[in-house]
Amino acid sequence: MVSLEQVKLLESRVTNTIEYVKKVTAENSKLKEKLNSYQKRIEELEVLIQQFKENQGRIEDGILSALDRLNQFEDALESKLSTESKLSAESKLSTESKPPAKNEPPKETKPPEKAADEGKASGTTKEELDIF
Repeated sequence: MVSLEQVKLLESRVTNTIEYVKKVTAENSKLKEKLNSYQKRIEELEVLIQQFKENQGRIEDGILSALDRLNQFEDALESKLSTESKLSAESKLSTESKPPAKNEPPKETKPPEKAADEGKASGTTKEELDIF
């Protein structure tokens, strides 16, 4: 037969088990709430990460576009400077006369008025001198 002590022991074990199940159930509920809040936070962070990636892509595209425009500007500037330096060198070559020989003194040039006067004396007109 079952003794009274065994029933009391069984009853205390059942009571302890019920209390333990309540305690574990309450802890489980708290953990589920935390899990739900963490999942919501994860979803929020995933949205932020996605927005960051999109913004990062736009920023990179903007930087690449600016660098491309800077390269185009630099190329245009180099081209212009190159063209100007070629034109400047050509104009210097065409306007420069041969340097005088070391032993010869530089030739004297007469002012245009005197040359015109001399032209009249030699039978050359001013118009003919202007052609030269």
